[in-house]
Amino acid sequence: MSVSGKQLLNVGLGNFVVAARVVAMVNPASSPMRRMREEAKKDGRIIDATQGRKTRSLVITDSNHVILSAIQTETLRQRFQEENE
Repeated sequence: MSVSGKQLLNVGLGNFVVAARVVAMVNPASSPMRRMREEAKKDGRIIDATQGRKTRSLVITDSNHVILSAIQTETLRQRFQEENE
């Protein structure tokens, strides 16, 4: 999907992110990722796109925002690749 020439990444549940702004998509289970999530929450840089579901991946943007997604990291990677082809 694209809007005004920018490719969008579907992070689930009707939520989209500009694909060019994505720096990383990571699994939230490790200790460093949990710390990153807590720091982003404390600093007001977190965007919760899970709509109450379990967080299955973190999407890190170039603006250092952390987006919580209910979609598995591997599924996001596949969607990202499809958008860039």
